[in-house]
Amino acid sequence: MVGRIPVMDVTPVVEHARYPAKAALGEPFEVTALVFREGHDRLGADVVLTGPDGVAIEPVRMHEVEGEVSRMAATVLPDAEGAWTFSIQSWSDPLATWLHDAGIKIRADVDTELMFTEGALLLERVRACLDEGERRKDPAVKAARQVVADAITALKDTGRPVGARLAVAETPELAAVLREHPLRDLLTVEGPYPVFVDRVKALFSSWYEFFPRSEGAGVDAAGTVTSGTFRTAAERLPAVAAMGFDVIYLPPIHPIGEVNRKGANNTLDPGPDDVGSPWAIGSREGGHDAIHPDLGTLADFDAFVARAGELGLEVALDLALQCAPDHPWVKEHPEWFTTRADGSIAYAENPPKKYQDIYPVNFDNDPEGIYAEVRRVLQHWMEHGVRIFRVDNPHTKPVPFWERLLDDVRCTDPDVLFLSEAFTKPPMMRALATVGFHQSYTYFTWRNNRTELETYLREVSHDTGHVLRPNFFVNTPDILHAYLQYGGPTAFRIRAVLAATGSPSWGVYAGYELFEHVAVRPGSEEYLDSEKYQIRIRDWDRAASEGRSLAPYLTRLNEIRRAHPALQRLRNLTVHTTEDDSVLVFAKDAPDEDDLVVVVVNLDPHGARETMVHLDMPSLGLQWHDTFAVTDEITGRAWHWGAHNYVRLDPGIEPAHVLSVRR
Repeated sequence: MVGRIPVMDVTPVVEHARYPAKAALGEPFEVTALVFREGHDRLGADVVLTGPDGVAIEPVRMHEVEGEVSRMAATVLPDAEGAWTFSIQSWSDPLATWLHDAGIKIRADVDTELMFTEGALLLERVRACLDEGERRKDPAVKAARQVVADAITALKDTGRPVGARLAVAETPELAAVLREHPLRDLLTVEGPYPVFVDRVKALFSSWYEFFPRSEGAGVDAAGTVTSGTFRTAAERLPAVAAMGFDVIYLPPIHPIGEVNRKGANNTLDPGPDDVGSPWAIGSREGGHDAIHPDLGTLADFDAFVARAGELGLEVALDLALQCAPDHPWVKEHPEWFTTRADGSIAYAENPPKKYQDIYPVNFDNDPEGIYAEVRRVLQHWMEHGVRIFRVDNPHTKPVPFWERLLDDVRCTDPDVLFLSEAFTKPPMMRALATVGFHQSYTYFTWRNNRTELETYLREVSHDTGHVLRPNFFVNTPDILHAYLQYGGPTAFRIRAVLAATGSPSWGVYAGYELFEHVAVRPGSEEYLDSEKYQIRIRDWDRAASEGRSLAPYLTRLNEIRRAHPALQRLRNLTVHTTEDDSVLVFAKDAPDEDDLVVVVVNLDPHGARETMVHLDMPSLGLQWHDTFAVTDEITGRAWHWGAHNYVRLDPGIEPAHVLSVRR
């Protein structure tokens, strides 16, 4: 039933409040609603947050949203992790109504004394409420009571001029008291609505992906490539940490199937030395709870996790619920797979792609048995220090499975995070986020021109930010976009700036800093000599010594991200305008931290662009006539800016400005 003072169209609410909206510790979020009533009397509204302990914190007053009829908003800030709720309290505000009417009627000499009498009676109600506070010896309440008492005296004093009596009622001091201690008639409560507050890394993180078998790999005397191990891969961790990344993501580390193993570049005729795809999980050496013997032992993995932790890195492990034909599950639980008409087990397909080395799990066959085994596998790795999982292709498994699994883990281990790798239809991506995935891969890779980027940045920051947290990966082992194939080193800088500043979470797959850009064939997004099918040996030190590494640039971007709270948030992005279709400008603001960053990017990696940049000043908390100092966090150069600014960006020098603003 609609309340006496109706509250409708509340945000953020996910699926009619069946699921919690997303928030993170330290992340303010805005609550909005349509709040209105019959007639012309004034009203007010508060947002009330209730924490995991069941205790409500101080209400936050809502304000009218400019340009939207009856829309009210307030920004709130949970101060602990866990399950929160928010409610909206709306009420009739008789004092605001009186002040509005009195200002009109008394100045028009209509019912003057009656209006003063009615105002005094209302203020007596306020004073009675404050008397309760004064008995608790609260100095602020005592001062507020005195302001109200003085106003009552003035309203009743017929010996004073009418204008002087009214002026007392309209003082800022009394307005402040009435805002803090309003009369709430006809109180209506709408809610509660759920919000889950995750740890900071659910929102703000910098990911680096590498294959342990490539890190420290070499060539023996016979010319055979030898695998890296957890011990040699650990030697690469200081360089990753030095670049400012805080998550090290490992593709599957399990035994790799031998049946139907793929050769280099996804060929079907592997040689005896081909190592196969890590996503073809399982062999006679074990399954999802085992480690590939070439990488080392479980103790070696534990040492790798510990070393990463010493360097400020968390290990994210791939969770790929699929099997090689020789995975132990295939023999022990053949009912977990799909049998075709000819009696064979169906392998994975995404026509025209075929994955002969992978059997997908059929979640409709023995769902309880499959669930119990997956939960056991997760628990195994959680007990070995893994608190982040990147989930491979979750959109090919039933959504209810993920809802149950993620809710189960959240109940016992709420710090464990899950990244959804679902490049699929937006409704499925949103559904997976709704039921509990903390972060999601996105379509960022395929958004390259200004219009595409403007639309997408608005979408992920505002339209879906309360339910789907984006992670902007610049590349993956599967995705080498044409923009990087043909854009040269500048394209790598451009995409890194966009990812690092456009989203609070971003990711890089190893080799990006070496500008690896050659596709297996024209029109393909697959890398030539893809690391998915073979060990890739890189000479990091030589590239750095010869100045052929993007590592210093990535390092600087991560330093900027850590220095600016505005870049660590999602729902604070505003797009601004330029006169050149190849120049994008957006801003991220954290007014509570006095932090504002303006990002200007030349999207053309081949040519210099010059244009006027036009800022929507009110959206940045500025007046149209204001001027302010800006400093480019990449180059260190400084200028004075205003609403309209000339910009020239030469990709041969630097394709972007990341401007910190001093207001």
